[in-house]
Formats: sequence, C-alpha cells, structure tokens
Amino acid sequence: MVALTTRPAVPPASSPAGAPVRRLPALRHLGPNWYASVMGTAIVATAGAGLPWQPPGMQTALTVVWALSALLLGVLLTARALHWAHHRDQARGDLLDASMAPFYGCLAMALLAVGGATLVVGSDWIGVRAAVAVDLVLFTAGTVTGVLAAVAVPYLMVTRHRPPLADASPVWLLPVVAPMVSAALGPLLVPHLPAGQLRQTLLYCCYGLFGLSLLGALLMLPLVVGRLLTGGPPALALTPTLFLVLGPLGQSTTAVHQLAEAAQGVVPGPYAGGFATLAVLYGVPVMGFAALWLGLAGALVVRALRRGLGFSLTWWGFTFPVGTCVTGLAGLGSRTGLRLFDLAATGLYALLVAAWLVACAGTARRLVTGRLPAPPA
Repeated sequence: MVALTTRPAVPPASSPAGAPVRRLPALRHLGPNWYASVMGTAIVATAGAGLPWQPPGMQTALTVVWALSALLLGVLLTARALHWAHHRDQARGDLLDASMAPFYGCLAMALLAVGGATLVVGSDWIGVRAAVAVDLVLFTAGTVTGVLAAVAVPYLMVTRHRPPLADASPVWLLPVVAPMVSAALGPLLVPHLPAGQLRQTLLYCCYGLFGLSLLGALLMLPLVVGRLLTGGPPALALTPTLFLVLGPLGQSTTAVHQLAEAAQGVVPGPYAGGFATLAVLYGVPVMGFAALWLGLAGALVVRALRRGLGFSLTWWGFTFPVGTCVTGLAGLGSRTGLRLFDLAATGLYALLVAAWLVACAGTARRLVTGRLPAPPA
C-alpha cells in the first residue's frame, strides 16, 4: 500500500554550509507504507495454519513464509531507522502528510503480525519457549505503537492535516485498526502466562483494545462510505485500498473468537459463556457485511483494471485484510461446526495466496529495476 496523492516536495537535508546532503538516496522515499508487505506476508502463514484442511507440505510452506515475514520485518526496521537518520526532513514530512501518516498504523500491525505468526507457526521450528518470548516482545512493542498511532494520527488530522471530507479514504482506518490486531493476537499469549491476575489482566486489556478499535472504526467507516456514494470511485491507483475496509471486519471477528477461546478457565463461567456467545452473535453478521463489501470492492477493482489500473504498492491492500477474513471465517467454522464457513475460509485463502504472489512479484520486479522506492505520484 502506498499513498499516491500529490504533495509538496520536501527540500533535501542540508549540510552546515547549505549544500544538499544525499546520503542513502534509495531510502529517501521508503515510507511506513512498506510495512504492509510484512503484514501481508505474515498473515499468509497465520491464516494458513488455521485452515480446517492441511494438505501435505502445508506446514513446511507456512514456516518458510513466516521466516520470510520475520526477515522482511528486520530489514524494514533497519531501513526505516536509516531513513530517519539520513532523511529526517522526509520522515517528518510523512508525519505531516495526511495521506502518509495513517500508515504508521502498519508499523504496529507488522510487529504484531510477525509476533503472532511466530507463536502459531514458528514455534514448531524454534520451540514454544522461544516463540513465546519473541511474540511477547513484538506484541508489547506493537500494542504500544498501535495505541500511540490510534491517538497521535487522529490528533494530527485534527490539528495539522485537516483533510477535507472529499479526501476520506479507507487508509484512514489503519491507525484505529492496529489495536484490533492486538485484541486478536493477544489471547494467544494468555495460556502461556502464570494463572491468575496476569492472565485475566491480559484478557481484559485485549477486550478493551477490541472496543477502542471497533468504535474508532465505526466512526471512520461512515466517512469512507459517504465519500464513495457522493464522490464516486477513488483514483485508479487507490482502488485497491477499498479492501482495507475488510480489515476491521475480519480482525474483529477473529478477535471475539480468540477472546472466547482464551476466556475458558480464566474468567468466571458466566463471563466465559458470554464471550463464547458473542463470538457467534457478533461474528456471523459482521462476516455477512464483509461479503457485501468484498463484492462491492471487487467490482470496483475490476472496473479499475479495465481502465488501466497498474501495479503499485497499494496492491498489498489485497493481502492482510483478506487474511483477517480467512481467520475470522475459520474461527466461526470451528465454533459452529458449519462446513460453509470452512469452505468460505478456504476459498478466501486461495485468493489471499494469489494476491500475495502477485504483490511479491510486482514489488520485487520494481525493486530490482530501481522503480521502487519512489516518491508519490
């Protein structure tokens, strides 16, 4: 995913004598939107591990994908640190740009996604104890970063960006969705904590993060839908971002399922039963709306392809949001026993893998040819 709106050029950093300093120029336009590639890769491993059917060789393939996501995270964290060190003016410009600042939510979600994949998939390779330690570190860092982004980015939008409603975009959802990823992946750590207060504290904190993110998304969604209905389809290059709306839908369905799983034996019986009931009463209607949005967004993408939509980093928007719907449907399938949900999860996973392969190939090809990273066009 990438912000593609035009913005004023940020002057290059200068030396004390006033001459431009051009250190590591290839990293100048490496924005936080690049973390979407980490998210999209990690969700392929996590979603695949939760499918009801596991063909031969599936676990090996998922382990390779998890290792790739961890490698990508390490490379991007290093590259982004160098970006801040050598191109601080551009980094500050990204924060002050209404089209780029929301992507700081991707940093949090990348940390969380790799941490969750490490526990779900990587534990078979590095051991449960090491996987829990890695996930705990990444979960803590991702949750803190996500909450900060959920507060700081809307604050900047109110006080500095002040974008017109005509610019409302699904990208605005990214900062407020990050805490929902914590709510969905945090319960995986609950069984590995000491019984008692620590387990309950983490569980209820994840439930609070669920509410924080859900209400934030409910505030943003009407702006996005209103913009579409009154302003028409987005620019061609931004059409794939419509799939971002699936993120809070699939991730919240996953979260209520995981919270219900973790609540067993951790909270009193009536509460645990309420968690389990909510997982179905909430998840089924929300997945129904996700199906509606998938149809609408898919139709608009087909329309954009017919009008010349070319590859850009926005195509990573086809990966992580779809993956959250896979995990949400798989959770509903295991909870209700209905094969319909299992079939839907499997079908969406095939779409996820296809989208991931296309995004990987397109990104790699443009990296090799030097067309990426590139400034917004």
